[in-house]
Amino acid sequence: MCYEIAGRIVDVMSTMTAATRTRVRTPRRPRARLGWRLRFGVLSLIWGFSFLLIKVGTHGYAPFQVTLGRLAFGTAVLVAAMAVKRERLPRGARTWGHLAVAAFLLNALPFSLFAYAELTIPSTLAGICNATSPLWGMALSLVALSEDRPTRLRVAGLGLGFLGVLTVLGAWQGFHGLDATGTAMALLASLSYPIGWIYVRRTLAGSSHSHLSMTGAQLLLATLQLAVITPLFTSFPTHFSLLPLLAVAALGALGTGLAVLIQYGLVAEVGPTTAQMVTYFIPVIATAAGVAILNESLAWTTPVGALIVLAGAALTQVESGRRSRI
Repeated sequence: MCYEIAGRIVDVMSTMTAATRTRVRTPRRPRARLGWRLRFGVLSLIWGFSFLLIKVGTHGYAPFQVTLGRLAFGTAVLVAAMAVKRERLPRGARTWGHLAVAAFLLNALPFSLFAYAELTIPSTLAGICNATSPLWGMALSLVALSEDRPTRLRVAGLGLGFLGVLTVLGAWQGFHGLDATGTAMALLASLSYPIGWIYVRRTLAGSSHSHLSMTGAQLLLATLQLAVITPLFTSFPTHFSLLPLLAVAALGALGTGLAVLIQYGLVAEVGPTTAQMVTYFIPVIATAAGVAILNESLAWTTPVGALIVLAGAALTQVESGRRSRI
């Protein structure tokens, strides 16, 4: 999701401080290689479990409240990281204006849509819908980014990916047993990520601010957006359910805060092409977690369709090496 944050623009943000990253790389190559593989696995688990945490969070709190808590805890982690590294928030009204739009498209909107979607669809389906983000991204980039050129392989990957979506949804059965509204919300959430990524690429790619300060500001703005919206649509909880509250705290601190820091490190160390491969583990972990822990049902169309989606998404990335959004 995962997410997260993000994320889904780390490769663009990271190019802003390439010289800085080069200076801090460690010369001890064997140890670094072991380290990034371990962090890659941790990141896959964190983002894979995010959809389960969303589902648990909505058992005790309204979707907007889950999203607000998620953003607040995530922002706290990044603010702490900024304090440790003595980083400052970016300056300039223009930069903050662009970050406000990015915060809405990459955080406030998709996080809220996934939370609302999981009121009526299983976390396994939400995780698989999230995996369609690279497909949406490739389709949009062909239109919005002039440097991207369609190739037969990428177009084939796009078609294969959306065939996988239809398989997951059981289109030949008339989408029997699926909540259309919840599924549409999850797919719109996955679409919001590449829209946000394209916006950031067009407006913020030349910024001189560090990726940590930019993302910290972005999450802060998303938190403020939800702080304004949430009271308008929900009432203050009369009691605080412990397990859902812990789920929201973990979702924010780990899935939206720590995961972003880990992802930045991976991109800096092994590059966006390798780091983006975490995308293909997320739906697998989300499905396993939903079935094993939440006892969600699993028809044969779900894993088969998910594999087709991931295969299609992989084909769309072969030449561009572009990261996707979770």
